[in-house]
Amino acid sequence: MTKKRTARRRSGKDPARDKHFARIFSEFRGEEGDLIPILQKTQERFGFIPREAVRRIARFLKISENQIYGVASFYSQFRFTAPGRNSIKVCLGTACHVRGGQILCDAVERELDLKPGGTTEDRRYDLERVACLGCCALAPVVQVNADIHSRMTVIRLKETLDKYE
Repeated sequence: MTKKRTARRRSGKDPARDKHFARIFSEFRGEEGDLIPILQKTQERFGFIPREAVRRIARFLKISENQIYGVASFYSQFRFTAPGRNSIKVCLGTACHVRGGQILCDAVERELDLKPGGTTEDRRYDLERVACLGCCALAPVVQVNADIHSRMTVIRLKETLDKYE
């Protein structure tokens, strides 16, 4: 890493990020009601809500960081960790739960050493527990990226994850 980049990181000044935030904030008036749209734009830009973004949004809206975390953590659309290249969603709706959805979630956690809401260290996978994927007749269901894998078993789960490596 160059000395210039290292110094920039230490000082917290990053012109590229400054430009991104300026662009996001330019669409809003700085009112408290702007929070959710700003969070959506931020996540759209970065893929998640970085800690730095929470600080900047708090200053822009003149609200506490805790308020931002409270709102953002309430909605499942927002995430605070960088997404993996492959996003795994394990359905835990009633039909999937009854047919072994939790067992599948546990298997993914063990296989990838990954907790729901997290991303593997190599950023290959992220894991999310979801209430329903809308495929109840195909339960239990696991979604990897845009692909739905139905009537999933623990054995098929391992084979399926291997295809995404």
